Amino acid sequence: MSDGETVKPVTIAIDAMSGDRGASVVVAAALDAVRENEALSLVLVGIRSELEALLRDGHARIRIVEAADVVRMNERPSHALRHKKNSSMAIALSLVRDGEAQGCVSAGNTGALMAFGRSIIRMYPGIERPAISKLIPSLRGRCHVLDLGANVDSTAENLYQYALMGSLMASAVSRQSDPRVALLNVGEEEIKGNEQVRLASHMLAQCDTLNYIGYVEGSDLFRDVADVVVCDGFVGNIALKTGEGVAGLLIELMEQSFTRTLYGKFVGLLARPIIGRLLRLMDPSRHNGASLLGLQGVVIKSHGNANERAMLAAIRQAVREVELEVPRRINERLDDLML
Repeated sequence: MSDGETVKPVTIAIDAMSGDRGASVVVAAALDAVRENEALSLVLVGIRSELEALLRDGHARIRIVEAADVVRMNERPSHALRHKKNSSMAIALSLVRDGEAQGCVSAGNTGALMAFGRSIIRMYPGIERPAISKLIPSLRGRCHVLDLGANVDSTAENLYQYALMGSLMASAVSRQSDPRVALLNVGEEEIKGNEQVRLASHMLAQCDTLNYIGYVEGSDLFRDVADVVVCDGFVGNIALKTGEGVAGLLIELMEQSFTRTLYGKFVGLLARPIIGRLLRLMDPSRHNGASLLGLQGVVIKSHGNANERAMLAAIRQAVREVELEVPRRINERLDDLML
């Protein structure tokens, strides 16, 4: 940043009550976030008395907005939409709609977040459903994968729309001029896959403005084969959780190997810089924060069981998308790509 360059202020609204670990994790992450970013202001939405007790002395760039209710993790989205309009989730999204915040972060019920997002912030014209998109580490970079659970069933048209939004997301966030787009399938041959995937592949192949490279398999997600990988939410969520589980297993096995014996401790000491980089790359909490694409605003879905570091990563993701003006960039180019 040059000496004369000014930092644009950013305000993020956080649903402080909906995560599995409660408001204490959110408040701790919020304090870390404003300490590291002087241009950031946060709005914590939730039960005021509880949040004030956790903030104690408060902070000049953190304010609290009262919410009378909370959307529970096991609550049906339709029930939440009808009866929880005064919840911390709904109010946080309303702050984005009303321009009081440029982005929203929630660790709450995914279905309710999608339903409230569609109702409060609205969708891009021509997009039927939002999709959860996340950057995952690959061999030589990172890959955008969507949908990761917003929609269990997706039509070929939905998959086509996910591909459009994913490509534009990669261009905006990763600064890729011609991102490689692929469909996740059970094989690379054209005859493989269900009817929706095969039809979506045909539609994508006809789109001259997308760099569609065909099918990829699950093992290709981490091999830098594609920059954007598209699937329905059922498949995507299982793939994501499986990858996170394997990463967690590897981290635990590595830590055990380098602490169990004297020889292991010696080897671990010598290899500490390399091991540290690997652990940071694989640690799911460092990559927490998925974008709810399709909404006309920045909405980041955090893992429900996010710890302080993971919640901080989600806040950083929201700030980055606001700074890059991701919704505006997607909306401006979407009409040109629609069939």
